[in-house]
Amino acid sequence: MINEYPKKVFEYFYELSKIPHGSGNTKAISDYCVDVAKRQGLWYTQDDYNNVIIKKPASSGYENHAPVIIQGHLDMVCEKEDGVSFDFNTDGLKLKQEGDFITAEGTTLGADDGIAVAYALAILTSDDIISPPLEVIFTTDEETGMDGAINLDMSQIEGRMLMNIDSECEGVFTVSCAGGVTVEMNLPITITECEKKVAQITLDGLSGGHSGVEIDKNRANSNVLMSRLLSELCKIQTVHLVDIHGGHKLNAIASKTVLTVCFDENEDLILDTVLSFSKKIKTLYENTDPDMSLSCEILEKQVVKEIENTDVIANTLSSLHDGVYSMSEDIEGLVKTSSNFGILKTDENFVYILISVRSSEEKEKVRLCNIVSATAAANGASIMISGDYPSWEYKKESKLRDVMCDVFEKQHSKQPKIEAIHAGLECGIFCGKITELDCVSFGPDMSDIHTPRERLSISSTQRVWDFIIEVLKNL
Repeated sequence: MINEYPKKVFEYFYELSKIPHGSGNTKAISDYCVDVAKRQGLWYTQDDYNNVIIKKPASSGYENHAPVIIQGHLDMVCEKEDGVSFDFNTDGLKLKQEGDFITAEGTTLGADDGIAVAYALAILTSDDIISPPLEVIFTTDEETGMDGAINLDMSQIEGRMLMNIDSECEGVFTVSCAGGVTVEMNLPITITECEKKVAQITLDGLSGGHSGVEIDKNRANSNVLMSRLLSELCKIQTVHLVDIHGGHKLNAIASKTVLTVCFDENEDLILDTVLSFSKKIKTLYENTDPDMSLSCEILEKQVVKEIENTDVIANTLSSLHDGVYSMSEDIEGLVKTSSNFGILKTDENFVYILISVRSSEEKEKVRLCNIVSATAAANGASIMISGDYPSWEYKKESKLRDVMCDVFEKQHSKQPKIEAIHAGLECGIFCGKITELDCVSFGPDMSDIHTPRERLSISSTQRVWDFIIEVLKNL
């Protein structure tokens, strides 16, 4: 066990680490939290999604203060090093201390977001903490789509200030995040079987990245570039699409795309076009994507299924918006609205396109979806919109943020960093359920989360504990 102050926090973190709790496997850890509430005689509820709400009465003299919500998620990302024998469904994590850090042997640590659960349980079971009425929310499956938060019944929640302990940098307070939606497009294709030469073109080695966090870094998207190359090839000579596929995740900037076209003659023109395009994009993205590689292999005549309406497909793909659409007027450097051309593939009847649209403003999210839909409709494609989740809009007036900033400045003699992110957080889901909710997300220093290198700073965990206790006293 990690024997460090605050002892109760680390004791709970250690106990939680012994319970398998990967996304989709949260019943046992949910039951553990319920058992803690039962032992303390606290009000609790547990739903079919394994979400847990626990309430603790106010300290003496704080009975008339407004309730405060403390929130974190129960699930963790399960990753292990190559060659490590470990079953996340049955095995407990093996924690170890390395100087100021807690790590796990060969696996992810689960400090994201186990440390939030440990903080909350320590607060719930301590008699010497001064606080308003507390409502602790433990959600599930945050890492795989925020399903717990989405399905949580908030009717039992009275608080309108929510402390989300799910950030990884001490002294950084997140106060806004983007909402999002998935746009699925099916572009019909007409296929003819023929015998022609084939060019297989591969664009690889792009930097990629998270479509929320890195969308403003001007990194190349392989699906976008290959769509433009297809359009250029169509203008130069008669080519027909055989196949195009790229991207592996909706929320990742595509880093590899393979384009296959067929043609009758003049392969040199195709090779020259690809070479010229390669030089152009390598120059354009030399700083953001230095390892970019574009290659073209010409194959002899063979029977292929060519797509007759290639011009329409090329025009549609190259017309889709990708990247930053607008920047925030309130927070300097923050992307307000963007889209990411995440997945592209060809099947027997359609070219299938998956786009992620994000925005911190609901009206603009709808506007960009309408633009994408109009492009699809103009080219005979069908559209399906799904997975809509709300944004967490920045509040110019926030009592919680003011108190937290004041406490932090007194404890550290410096101001915290106020940050908004262009990615989804559970706070967005909660704000969609309770419109007047005042949220701040924060946490202790962690690094390399979601990897076996994940580690949690002990000293930062100690400071953040002192910070939480002082904030509760001042609310």
